[in-house]
Amino acid sequence: MGSGRRPQPAPRHVRAREGIARPLSQIGFVLPGTLMSRSTRCGKPGCKCQADPPQLHGPYWEWTRKVKGKTVTVRLSDDEVARYKPWFENWRRLRELVAELQELSLRALDEERGRKK
Repeated sequence: MGSGRRPQPAPRHVRAREGIARPLSQIGFVLPGTLMSRSTRCGKPGCKCQADPPQLHGPYWEWTRKVKGKTVTVRLSDDEVARYKPWFENWRRLRELVAELQELSLRALDEERGRKK
C-alpha cells in the first residue's frame, strides 16, 4: 500500500493534535446514547392523562442507545441520572473531540497532498 513513507503533518497540526489529546486523555467513563426526560399517556379511560388539557404521567428519564444494531431504551431513576449524568456528558465530549481530530486529520491530509503535487 504505497511507498511506506509515514505522513509528516505540519508542526502546527501536530500541536493541534496534542491540544486535542490532552482533554481526551482526561475523559473518564462514558455512557453512549441519548438521555431524555419524557412524559407519557397511559391510555386508561378516565385517567388524567386523557383529560383536556391532558396531565401527562412523568416525567420519566429514558436512556436510549444502539446494541448490536437494535435500539434499546432503559428507564432510569432520578438518582441514577444524578449519579451517571457525568458519564453521558463525557460521551458527548468524547464525540466532540473525535470530530475535532477527524477535521484536523483531513486538513493535514489535504495540506500534505498539496505539497506532493
